[in-house]
This record gives sequence, C-alpha cells and structure tokens, in this order.
Amino acid sequence: MCGRYASARSVDDITGAFGIAANDVDSTLPDADWNVAPTKQVPAVVARGGRPALTALRWGLVPSWAATPSDGTPQSGATLFNARIETVVDKPAFRDAIRRRRCVLPADGWYEWARYADGRRIPHYLSAADGDLLGLAGIWEEWRDAEGRVLRSTAILTGAAPPDLAHIHDRAPVVLDRSAWLHWLNPGAPEATVRGLLRPTPAGTVMFWPVTDRVGDVRENDPGLTTPVAVDEQPPLF
Repeated sequence: MCGRYASARSVDDITGAFGIAANDVDSTLPDADWNVAPTKQVPAVVARGGRPALTALRWGLVPSWAATPSDGTPQSGATLFNARIETVVDKPAFRDAIRRRRCVLPADGWYEWARYADGRRIPHYLSAADGDLLGLAGIWEEWRDAEGRVLRSTAILTGAAPPDLAHIHDRAPVVLDRSAWLHWLNPGAPEATVRGLLRPTPAGTVMFWPVTDRVGDVRENDPGLTTPVAVDEQPPLF
C-alpha cells in the first residue's frame, strides 16, 4: 500500500472540510479521479503563509537532489509514492520533507488487492464507514531542472495495517483524524507532535468490500470502480 486511491471530492467539499479560503486555492487542480495512480497530479492541502491551501502535487516524490524526475531509479520518484512511518524520519529521500513539508491528501478511499487462498488477487475498496472525506498523511518536495522549472511531488505515509485490515494487506495509509489535520500541516509543529502523529491507522477507521478488477487498468476512471461486487467465498491468506 498504497498504489491506487480515489480522490473525487469537489473543491468546495475539500475547502469546507479544511477551512481553506478562496484565495488559498490554486487555479489549476486535477479533475475528480476514481483511479489515482503514481505520476498523476493529485489535490493536496499544504501550509502556505500560516494557512491551509489547496494545490496540486505529482504523486511519486522526487527528492530535490535527484538527477532527473523520470529516469526509472528510486531517486526519480518512480517508486517513491509511499513512505514508511518507521523510517521516514531517517531516509535521505524523506527526512527534510517530514520536518518541513507535510501535506494532507484528500481521499474518498483506496484500493488493495487481497490474496486469496486459491491464488486469486481480488481488489477491495477501503473507505470511511460514514462516507466522510479521508485525510491521508503525506509529505511533499520540490525538484528543479537545469532551467529552474519546478516539479512539486508527494508521497503517502503508510504504517502497519490495523487488525481489521491485516487480512487485506499488511500495510495501510496513515489516515489522520480530522482534529490532527492542522497540527500535521503546521511546519512549526514540535518534533514530538509530528512523531506523535506518525502512528498506524486505528482499527475501525474504514470499511471495505470487493470491487471490479477494472481498477487494475489506470485508463478506467468512473464511480463504478468502487461499487461492491460478489466473489466466491475464499478466505484471504492474510
């Protein structure tokens, strides 16, 4: 986790949830996306001038010191779409961002492929039981090319899956409690506060159900990707 998620809320929904003023919303934001994959642009809430602001970031973090953003190496960001909470403070690719550039990624839910005992991998959608907006903990970074053009990118923080999700996947994104959103965004937050928020998502945060395997094709992008489907009963391996 996490390699696919859904982020389809309107700008008004996001700004209302985070208390973002109209003049703190960037003019270019991605459209609603039910099948977000790495390298896509995603909506992200960042701190700007002491206030929350809504912007767009590329999913797949590119460290500022990377040679290129697309050379296929880990430094390029091609594989840096997740950051583990157990190592994010120490890894060179993430340690500056976790201290100074934290963000919250608004999400409707995310997808995981559960492995069943008969070898099948069945996609599942995980979303808030009440349908509420999820705030995924993220970090972001700036990379500049030789001409000074800026690429801003992000990674989602992940932790050990809670007991009620562990049979779907052993990792899960860090879902921040709504009361923690502004504390997480605050670049001046004490290190102890940030470390206190680096914890796995609690049990009971989301519910889940099997969905169509169309989600495996990034070209598929519609609300039907999250519709429950019936599958033969075969317990996942773990």
